[in-house]
Amino acid sequence: MRGTVYSGINNIYSVKDGEGRFFQCRIKGKVLRDGEGEILRDDYNPLAAGDGVEFEEDPGHPGQGMITLRLHRENWFCRLNQKRRTPQYIACNIDLLLCFSSVKSPPFRPRFLDRVLIAAEQGGVRPALVINKTDLGIDEETEERMDFYRGMGFPLFPCSAETGEGLEELNRFMGQGRVAVFGQSGVGKSTLLNALEPGIDLRTSEISDKYDRGRHTTNYSVMIDRASGGSIIDTPGIRQLFLWGVEKEDLAHYFPEMEGYWRECRFSGCTHRNEPGCRVREAVEEGALHPDRYESYLRIFEDLL
Repeated sequence: MRGTVYSGINNIYSVKDGEGRFFQCRIKGKVLRDGEGEILRDDYNPLAAGDGVEFEEDPGHPGQGMITLRLHRENWFCRLNQKRRTPQYIACNIDLLLCFSSVKSPPFRPRFLDRVLIAAEQGGVRPALVINKTDLGIDEETEERMDFYRGMGFPLFPCSAETGEGLEELNRFMGQGRVAVFGQSGVGKSTLLNALEPGIDLRTSEISDKYDRGRHTTNYSVMIDRASGGSIIDTPGIRQLFLWGVEKEDLAHYFPEMEGYWRECRFSGCTHRNEPGCRVREAVEEGALHPDRYESYLRIFEDLL
């Protein structure tokens, strides 16, 4: 039998088959193979919401089964699990990734968005940005960064779950595909999804007044079918995102606005930090490159393995 993983926790997976039936499944044996026959042993989680699998129904236990194979992944979105230093997959085989941020409470954090956009590109995922809580007012600096992302070609949707601003346009953009939503804790992701899809009833929480950041409400990724068609993969809010699978020497390629400059650096292996004759640093000093984007580059560079 074939099906799709809707959620997974403690090595127990909820799998939906082609007839709309759900099965509670475990992985058969000690190892799992992918569609190419490779053993999946180095990942933090061999399966994630959105994965296609083959499984066997347990004839002695209705509604239960054993997963025997993970099917080919078209794309994925993942992060580095710092403790195990392995990839932790968040959602797979998705049509769109919505990266949520907020203008205030918690503050707008473009460097977090920069990391999400890199992770999306690395996994072959199409991203879009959702900037929530616009009812709180957008300051000039935030508006300038939003214009920057628009200028880079990323779809961006200013929204407010409180007033309904932007929800209709975002809903049309989502269409009937499989959409994963991702963002920092407290940006109003669950509240906005509840407004977009009445009846989805996701848990929400208040912002910590002391730290001006959110509390986690979603503990693991879960896929939810939409009444209008398509599905949403709701993912846990996080405070930091560390990248997996990006090499230091390739990092500048994920900052497309730098390309016209790093090709002119004096040294071919320039890291664009402190080497002489670095055109990237010169462009930052000249105001041709955004200084905060450059700061994102430097911080990510230091984090990479």
